[in-house]
This record gives sequence, C-alpha cells and structure tokens, in this order.
Amino acid sequence: MHYKKDLKKIKPAVIYSEKDWLMSHIMLNLAVEEILKRVKLDRSYDIPYLAGYSKDGKTIYIDRHMPESFISLGCVIQTDRFLILHETVEKTLIDKLKLRYQFAHQIALRAEQSAVRADKISWREYDRFTQRYVKEIGSEELLRVPSDLDTRPYRDEHDKELLAKIEQVIHEQLLNDNAKNGAVEKDKVVEGKK
Repeated sequence: MHYKKDLKKIKPAVIYSEKDWLMSHIMLNLAVEEILKRVKLDRSYDIPYLAGYSKDGKTIYIDRHMPESFISLGCVIQTDRFLILHETVEKTLIDKLKLRYQFAHQIALRAEQSAVRADKISWREYDRFTQRYVKEIGSEELLRVPSDLDTRPYRDEHDKELLAKIEQVIHEQLLNDNAKNGAVEKDKVVEGKK
C-alpha cells in the first residue's frame, strides 16, 4: 500500500492537527484502517454478489472463490480491504439511516472507489477484476452460506430465486449440523455404556 510510505513521514499528532482536506488520501486510508480493526473477515462461504455481511454487521463475508489479489503494473494489489470498506459502509447506511440497499450500495461504491484511487490503483482495472468474479461467482451453485448472512440486499433487489436458494442452503446446513450433533450424542451415549 503506497500510503504507508507517506505515513512514516508524518507523526500521528500532525496527521490529526493538519487540515484533513490537505491530506485526504492519508486520512481516507487511516479511516479504512480503523474500519478494518472493527470487523472480522470470513472467506469460507459462497456469497452472492461477491461479498456481504452478517446481520449484526460484525463479520464481513467475501466469497471463498474470490482471489485476495490481482497483479497491476507488476504490483500485487490486495482487494479485501476495499471490499470490507464497501460492505461496512453499505451495512451502516442500511442499519443506521434505514436506506434501501440500492442507495446504500451506490454510496458504498463511491467510498470503495475513493479508497482504491487513494492507494494509486486504477479504478477501471480494479473494477474490471472484481466484476469478472461477481459474474463467475454468481453463476456458481451455492453450497455453503453463513446462517447469519444479512439478506436485505437480495430482498431489496427482489431476487426471490436467490433468496429461496440461500434459505434452502442454510436449512440443509442446519439439518446436516443437527444430524452430525445427533450422531456425536449417540456416540457419547454408546461410549458411556461401555
């Protein structure tokens, strides 16, 4: 991340005392770092629309098939931080201001774009990369979905087919978990009788 070089030259007290509009790329990256400290990332599930969030907003989910980086001009560009920013902004606007997903998504997209550009990364290249995976991931079968995934975006998009798929996968996972737990309980009872 290019901004870290700039941060080494400036003492933290100076960062906050200067007019923040003079160093907006530094302030934006500091804000992103603060957000990253407050949420947990989970990349172990199939997530429609590439990324999402838990109902309580404490976990950001990025689809397990989404690469963590891409190469641009010979540099490895890590994408998680930008997707986490987008999802956190979106979730906050939906929960706190009661915005519809479509409006919250547009604002979150602008925040994501600003953060990408603040890191001196081509938005066009970044967006092309992520959109490619949105399409590929969207055509995949959902096998694992977190039970606490916030489905508001899919409801606001009136994506009934996707919602039904999500609910079916979560239901099947719960049945499998209960069956496994039942088998474990049976094993414990059998062991206790020996």
